[in-house]
Amino acid sequence: MYCLTLKPEHEKKISDLKYIPVGLGKEKFSKNFLSDKSGETISEKNSYYGEYTFHYWIWKNYLNKIQTDWVGFCQYRKFFVKQLVDEKNLLYSTLKEVTIKEIDENFSNYDCILGKQFSVENYKLIKIIKNHFMKFLLNPSILLSKKKRTIKFHFDLFHGDGNLDLAIDLLDQKNKHDFKEFVYTKTSFNPHNMFICKTKYLAKYYETVFPWLEKCESLFKGKKLEGYGMQRIYGFLAERFLSFWFTKNYKVKELPIIVKDLSDYNPL
Repeated sequence: MYCLTLKPEHEKKISDLKYIPVGLGKEKFSKNFLSDKSGETISEKNSYYGEYTFHYWIWKNYLNKIQTDWVGFCQYRKFFVKQLVDEKNLLYSTLKEVTIKEIDENFSNYDCILGKQFSVENYKLIKIIKNHFMKFLLNPSILLSKKKRTIKFHFDLFHGDGNLDLAIDLLDQKNKHDFKEFVYTKTSFNPHNMFICKTKYLAKYYETVFPWLEKCESLFKGKKLEGYGMQRIYGFLAERFLSFWFTKNYKVKELPIIVKDLSDYNPL
C-alpha cells in the first residue's frame, strides 16, 4: 500500500501506518520515500497530473518490482477504512486501527476496491447558481431534477464546459462509447483517484489511461490551465475514467474513504 504525500514530515506517520511513503512535488524527501523523479518520468507535470505522475513512474520503472498479489494507493489526507468513523475527533491510534492494510479472505472474490461513490446530485444548488449563473439560466431544469446533474454536467461546471466531451473523443474505440454513456447517465462516481487492485490488472489500466491522457495534453496545450479545477484537469479526467474502467471490466468492492490530514497530528 503506497501513501502519497507532498510533505516530507509525514514519513514517520506513514511508515507507522504500515504504508510505503511516496514523496511528490518540489519538496526534498529522504531516501526512505519512493519518488517519481528518477528513470522515465513525467514528474515535472505533477501540478497538472497530481497522483498520476507516480502512477506513470510505476508503469515505466517499477511494475516488475511489485511482488504482492494486491497493490493499493492512498493519500496523506485520504484513507481507505474498514468502517466510517468521526473524522473530526479521530485519534491517530484509531486511524491506525481502522485503515486498510491488507486484503483478507473477505475480498478474495473481488478484483478491485474503490471508494464509496460520490454523488453529484446533491451538490448545493445555491453554489451552482452563484458560480455558474448563465449555465443555470440556460438549463433551469436542474432546479427540478437532480437526475439532470450528471457526471458530465458536474465536470462541465468545475473543469471547463465541453472539455470532457473533447477528451472522450480522443479515447480508443473500445472505451469511447461506453465512457460517454457513463458520464452522461450516471450521477455518482468513485472519487479521489484511490484504488486497491490485483497487481496483475495494474498494467492493463496504465496501458489504457496514459495514452489517452497524452492525447489530451495536445488537446489542452493551447488553453490556460489556471485555477485548481483546470490546472489538474488530467487528474480529474483520470478520476472519472478510473471509476468507469474498473467497474466495467472487473468485480469491484466499495469501501469508505475518510478525509483526515496527517498534519493534524503531532510528530511521532
